Amino acid sequence: MPRRTRLASLVAALLLTGGCAGSPTSNPSARPQPAPASPAGSAAAGAAPAGAAIDAATMSGIDVVFLSTMVGHSERTLQIVRLASGRLRDDALRTLAAAIEATEADELAAMRGWLPTTGPGASAAAHHHEGHGDDAALDRLRTAPDADVDRVLREVLADHQRSAADLARAQVDVGRNERVRDLARRIEQSRTAEVELLRGTP
Repeated sequence: MPRRTRLASLVAALLLTGGCAGSPTSNPSARPQPAPASPAGSAAAGAAPAGAAIDAATMSGIDVVFLSTMVGHSERTLQIVRLASGRLRDDALRTLAAAIEATEADELAAMRGWLPTTGPGASAAAHHHEGHGDDAALDRLRTAPDADVDRVLREVLADHQRSAADLARAQVDVGRNERVRDLARRIEQSRTAEVELLRGTP
């Protein structure tokens, strides 16, 4: 499949993934409608609202740790793409970065809404995420000459998204809450596709 066709397919899949982040039973054809105090997403008829928090009793400590870790990971993803977005030269890479930003912003809102604020596991949800990931890689992107930004972003973002795919893959195997595991499945699939595309871009 030509690279631009693959890119278009991935961008569409990413945006649908972001729209479904609020609920695994969401209608993928509905455009998410963000609410001020709840995650973006759409809900199927008769289902709980997409922004509704998951009952903490249905989540294991592993579910909470995964969500907390992924919140920090997605915060760093947004930092990476926003740092480079104004300097990118390749149109395809710029489009991919914008799709990743939109998707992970939606996922981030959903995950924050799902994390418990009281009870067992709340301390994990309050984990401090400053310095999450490779700060040296972020500094490398920040100081890259304009001619090298596209290449450096591909390398930094591919490594970053690969770690997200690894985390999500492990969560699918050990998680308890099915909504969290469904999100993990979609994260693993989308990040794996992103890594392949980033590494395959000349």
